[in-house]
Amino acid sequence: MAHQNFIIKTGVFEGPLDLLLALIEKRKLFISDISLAKVADDYIAYLEGMKEFPIGTTAHFLLIASTLLLIKSKSLLPSLELSEEEESGISDLEARLRLYKRFRSLSVHVAALFGRERIYSRDRERFIQPIFSPHPQISPANIVAAAHSVLADLPLVEEIPKALVSKIVSLEEMIVKLTKRVKASLKLSFAEFTASGGRAPARRAGKRLARDEKLNIIVSFLALLELVKRGVVEAQQREPREDIHIESQDVGVPNYGQI
Repeated sequence: MAHQNFIIKTGVFEGPLDLLLALIEKRKLFISDISLAKVADDYIAYLEGMKEFPIGTTAHFLLIASTLLLIKSKSLLPSLELSEEEESGISDLEARLRLYKRFRSLSVHVAALFGRERIYSRDRERFIQPIFSPHPQISPANIVAAAHSVLADLPLVEEIPKALVSKIVSLEEMIVKLTKRVKASLKLSFAEFTASGGRAPARRAGKRLARDEKLNIIVSFLALLELVKRGVVEAQQREPREDIHIESQDVGVPNYGQI
């Protein structure tokens, strides 16, 4: 029995699940005396102690437990009307119990006879009439033609072009680069920085900047604004569209004018 290791322990009964069902069937035990909640809790504890979850035995337990719950509800509420499906569930359980009782009694005799002597010997191979036989018009050539027809009707697979993604320097990286350049040279122009340390070359006359070059110049300018905001550098632009001069705030360099 699948549940032979599961023992039910209540105030009026202690034993395996199949014995409980047998007693209820013989009316030697009242269903109202059994706490189905206690039975369910014990079975959950039993499952927690197992290494693998027994799906089949658990489904069988739920079927019997739900039917027992229905029987108990009927006994507590005699006026409860059951549907045809519920009535058939009770009848099915009773039929299963009778069948189980019969097989259990026969298993004792089978166990006593098992292994005493060989009770079965294989006869010579018998011809078995095939259950399914293909139509005479079905031939290997027809199957190949049908396969070609199906494959010809399949939609063509369109290859999606691969896009190459180039890495763009981040704002944090550009802030670090600009900070190092300014601290190293004390003074620096924005054009000098974008021409070398910022990865973006300065714009050449008559030529358009590439997309990556534009993005790097934008990120460099945002890094400059962030450093000015933090008070790390000072930036000056005398006229619109002129170059921006950057000076470190750590060391002040006196301006003696142009010679």
